[in-house]
Parts: sequence; C-alpha cells; structure tokens
Amino acid sequence: MSKRNNQANKAAARERLRAEREAQAKRDRTRKQVVVAVSVVAALAVVGGISYGVMQLNKPDAWEAAADAKNVSVPKNASGENGTTVVIGKSDAKKTLELYEDSRCPVCATFEQAVGETLAKDVEDGKYKVKYVGATFIDNMASGEGSKNALSALGAALNVSPEAFLDYKAALYSAKFHPEERDDKFAKDSYLIEVADSVDALKGDKAFQKDVEDGTYDAWAMKMSAAFSKSGVEGTPTLKMDGKPVTSEGSDAAPMTAAAFTAAVDKALKA
Repeated sequence: MSKRNNQANKAAARERLRAEREAQAKRDRTRKQVVVAVSVVAALAVVGGISYGVMQLNKPDAWEAAADAKNVSVPKNASGENGTTVVIGKSDAKKTLELYEDSRCPVCATFEQAVGETLAKDVEDGKYKVKYVGATFIDNMASGEGSKNALSALGAALNVSPEAFLDYKAALYSAKFHPEERDDKFAKDSYLIEVADSVDALKGDKAFQKDVEDGTYDAWAMKMSAAFSKSGVEGTPTLKMDGKPVTSEGSDAAPMTAAAFTAAVDKALKA
C-alpha cells in the first residue's frame, strides 16, 4: 500500500469517527431534551392534580350549596321566612305546641312511637296546633346525611298535605322503619320512598318521589335546620308551649308516655 493511500485511509477513518461522535452527541442531546420535557409534563401533571384535589376539597358539597342557596323551593302548607314555619292544626286552636325533632334521633323515635298517636288526635280535635321544627345535628355527630335527606323528604310530604306530613313523620319514626342512630339509611332516597309507600297519602305518588330524588326541598331543609340552630334548643325531642318547656312532672325531659304527655300538655294549656 502506498503512503498516500495509507494517509487517505487514516483521514477517512478519522472523519467516520468524528461523524459518529457528532451523531452520538446529537442523540444524547435529543434524549436529554425528551427526559426534561417528560419531567416537566409529569411535574405539571402532579401540580395540576394537587391543584384539582385542593379545589375539590374546597368545593362545597351539595348540602353546603343548598344551605347557601338564595332561591328556596318552599313546600305548600309552610309559611314564614323560607317556609320554615310549619304549623299544623285547626285555625281556631288557641295554643300551639312546638315540637323539635331530628329524624335520626332514637329518643325522638321512642317518643313518637309512644306519644305520636295521642298528639295527632289532639291536633285533629283542635286541642292545640303543633309547630314542627326539624334538626339535622345528628348528621354531624354520627356522620352522614340522613337527617338532612329525611327532612327534605318531609318537605316533599308537606307539599302534598299536612296530613301526609304527619303520617310520613310517624312512619319514619316507626319501629319498622327507624334505623339505629349510626345506620344512615335515611341518606338513601330509595329507602325514604320505601317508607313513603307505607303512607296512604304518598303511596305511588310520582311527584313526591321525584321531589325526593331531585332534592327539591334540600335548601328548605337546610333553612329549617338553621332555624333550629337559632332556637336555642340543645336536644331532641323538645316540647314548648308559650315559649316554656313542656316536660314530665319532676323532670327536665320530654314526656315519654301518652299519660305523661297528656298531663304535661294539659298543665301547659291551663298556664
């Protein structure tokens, strides 16, 4: 091989090596750019995910939104601001018994099962009117939303008639349907409708069922709950007449038998 050819071969080899190094450097730069780009996208995705999560955590739930609602659907047969005055009975009844209850309250269930029929008969006979004030505090104590959901459903029943309201309330508190305090059955619309089907005035009522499923009276329920909070009443069931507690003789508690209830109410009516 001539010296000239040998030098040319060496030069060609150096050129190939240089080209390969440049190509490898280019590939390395490209790979680095891709890694950086992917890292940036991943970081943005994480930040975006965190931001979305924070937004979701800070976003008010349906009940909070209902509590802040400006437009409130008020059931028929209700009156007062936001329809939170629910008075049932004959207009010529001179006095009004105030009844404060939470739908999930087990003591309220015991009260209704023992006294409910007597109270309903008194109202029908015109002995007094009854003013109902619904609470939802057990949802906070035991967690859940059954108190609020049941109160909304009671609004749907009140929209049908006062009688439907009272009968539905009695059914919700009945031994057959009232759940344990920590069993949030009333959170399920299907269960509330099942209970309603035991009430003649509500059985198969599609309009009532739609109101329950649509949460038509959710905002009303929250306004009612706020009215309870402003009342100063600390527990349920609580009974008042002329602003004074109606309790069992020698006790600060609501009367829990029909006889004790009648005695306490008769005393209050004479006061």
